[in-house]
Amino acid sequence: MGVFDSSFLFLPFGNDILVVALVARHHEGYLIYVLSAVCGSTLGVFLLDLIARKIGEEGIQRVAGKKRFEYLKRKIGQRGGIALVVGCLAPPPFPFSMVVATSSALGYPRARLLTAVALSRGARFLILGFLALKFGRAIIRFADSTPFRWTMAVFIAFCLVGSVLSVMKWVKRGRREYPRKEPRFQAHVS
Repeated sequence: MGVFDSSFLFLPFGNDILVVALVARHHEGYLIYVLSAVCGSTLGVFLLDLIARKIGEEGIQRVAGKKRFEYLKRKIGQRGGIALVVGCLAPPPFPFSMVVATSSALGYPRARLLTAVALSRGARFLILGFLALKFGRAIIRFADSTPFRWTMAVFIAFCLVGSVLSVMKWVKRGRREYPRKEPRFQAHVS
């Protein structure tokens, strides 16, 4: 889930909820769950980084929109590391993926990008895990309630719809911007 959450799909709070739920139910796995979430998130950012560097500033601008891209470019140009850390720690609707993609497209060093993400997400998930340890019984009681289950069902449906719409938007923009080219050499069949 961490890979998807930090790359292209729409899963706000998905990784956070998973870490809290797992730690609240299984205290002994606290550090393993946190480490797994950090690794998944960092791997997702790595995949996003690879694609963002390939499509460059122009491609990210098409996805983000000119106004948003220019704003992010200005902020990242002033303090790229701080923008990444804030993006990793801030909850949705902060545009975490766009901050990462813009940083990558602008050539922010990959090692520094991945280190900032891993450390910041590590701090975030450690805090969430600690809170789950401290309030685990109350969290479990709340998670076992019918209203919570219905809320999660609606949330999952919302994430699925958001992910599908997001991917469709990227594909549509890509087709509009890069129409299919005719092959250079066509075989003539007689």
